[in-house]
Amino acid sequence: MSVESLKASLRTVPDFPVKGILFWDVTTLFKDPGCLREAVDILYDYYKDKGITKVVGLEARGLVLAPALAIRLGAGLVMARKPGKLPAETYSGQYMKEYGPDTIEIHKDAISPDDVVLIHDDLLATGGTVEAVVQMMEKHFRPRKMMANFIIELEELNGRAALPADMDVMSVIKV
Repeated sequence: MSVESLKASLRTVPDFPVKGILFWDVTTLFKDPGCLREAVDILYDYYKDKGITKVVGLEARGLVLAPALAIRLGAGLVMARKPGKLPAETYSGQYMKEYGPDTIEIHKDAISPDDVVLIHDDLLATGGTVEAVVQMMEKHFRPRKMMANFIIELEELNGRAALPADMDVMSVIKV
């Protein structure tokens, strides 16, 4: 299995969720046990020696691989969810998606200043979601270090520009 095999397992859906958006669907990668294992293995191999203590999975598809990656890294799992989905007190961050405004929340007790945080999502497009999470981390949690990774990066949308220049950012598949 290779990154090219993972890329070939993806499906694109035109005009979803709104007209003009080409949606990159990772569910086709997730349903294949070999692809799923390969994606987790690639991420684990990259991060295994970086001292990660918390993996932050972003709703919704970022929550699919985040638990497996956290288990493999011996780290805790933190969920970044849509408003009203987390049961305790939260911090929230607002951002713009390609097709409108949105909000994401994290429990106030999720991260400590000693944590080394790995933010995980399925897709880096414009970078709005991950930028909102990074801003929450910097403002409220101030972890020792932050890194980010994605299964897919849409390079033409330049989402990396929304992240700190010195942040370790890794994408498995770049299109």
